[in-house]
Amino acid sequence: MSDPIVIVGGGVIGTACAYYLSRAGAKVVLIDQGQIGQACSRGNCGFVCPSHVLPLAVPGAIGATLKTLFQRNSALAVRMRFDPSLWGWMLRFARKCNRHDMLESGHAISAMLNQSRSLYDDLFRDESIEAEWEQRGLLFVFQTDHAMNHYAETDQLLREVFNQGAVRYDRDQLQTLEPALVPGLAGAWHYPGDAHLRADLLMRGWRDTIVKQGADVRENCTFTGLIRDGKIVRGVETSQGRIAADRVIMATGAWTPLFAQQLGCKVPIQPGKGYSMTMPRPSICPKIPLIFEEHHVAITPMQSGYRIGSTMEFAGYDATMNPRRLDILRNGAAPYLHEPMAEPIIEKWWGWRPMIYDGKPIIGPSPAVNNLLIAAGHGMLGLSMATGTGQLIAEMATGATPTIDPMPYAVTRF
Repeated sequence: MSDPIVIVGGGVIGTACAYYLSRAGAKVVLIDQGQIGQACSRGNCGFVCPSHVLPLAVPGAIGATLKTLFQRNSALAVRMRFDPSLWGWMLRFARKCNRHDMLESGHAISAMLNQSRSLYDDLFRDESIEAEWEQRGLLFVFQTDHAMNHYAETDQLLREVFNQGAVRYDRDQLQTLEPALVPGLAGAWHYPGDAHLRADLLMRGWRDTIVKQGADVRENCTFTGLIRDGKIVRGVETSQGRIAADRVIMATGAWTPLFAQQLGCKVPIQPGKGYSMTMPRPSICPKIPLIFEEHHVAITPMQSGYRIGSTMEFAGYDATMNPRRLDILRNGAAPYLHEPMAEPIIEKWWGWRPMIYDGKPIIGPSPAVNNLLIAAGHGMLGLSMATGTGQLIAEMATGATPTIDPMPYAVTRF
């Protein structure tokens, strides 16, 4: 081919696509409106977690959501406004909150998570990327006996259906496993197959790697439109001029619905704003990454820092920092740790997660454009699914046999 494959979007998904396409021998141009990896891919908690196989739409999710939706300090917040796309998304989410759809989505999510987990091992074996990669598992911690025992049902489902069973640690056992936690907690479930890394270092190292592979990386290059000849894309229009393309891959995350008309298909993604705070490691620092399920707060103990993250805010494309969301993180971590915070706070961060109501990403061709692929809608699992997504996109783009079945991720399901 004479023209390159152009990837629009330099987050973790677009960068992964560039990596695997370059490895396959393709000529690649990767463009981003800002700096590579500096949006939602930078400040997340860095979990690579096959344990997260279940979508958010599970039986009982609507009742649990309604109980907390109007609470001032709820981890979930929806800014009330006239937005037909949001309320349509919520209605479709509600319809997915049944066991059949949950399991269907779970199998597709599991396939991508497991493939990605294996590929991350390969990535850090094959490339000199210093991302503080650690394989310590993930610990789901519970404050109350009721929540701890209720989660046993979820663990049994993960064990029997998805081969993702955890090791149970009750009170005193938990103190021995993770001394950074305060005494008196009900217990925790440890998923040993999970891993974590520092997301900003991953993106920095991955960018350098794809450049060494020959990819043309263009930053501060805003995508403004496709150059189409009927059902064929000939290139892209950008703030830096036209770029001819043999094929285009849209890896534009939460921005993707804004391009739906050009893509020629429905893209039911809502931006779900997540928050984090990054600081030095406290003197009593956890060894294992933690999730406090009852407060929806996550803790990442990195080699060079410490991060508290999570919450979900549906506020549209609002680009402001809501300090109350950071307070929720502080208050949510406080009951669990001897030292939940450290000073100074190095960064207060937010990012738009590309949320799809069925929990499955979109990976595959546009039904309206022959040589255009979409890789978006990974929700809270973009980093966890990045390597598998990049490999699958590269296989589709080069005509190779897909490693995993691409059908569950097709945009035509909407």
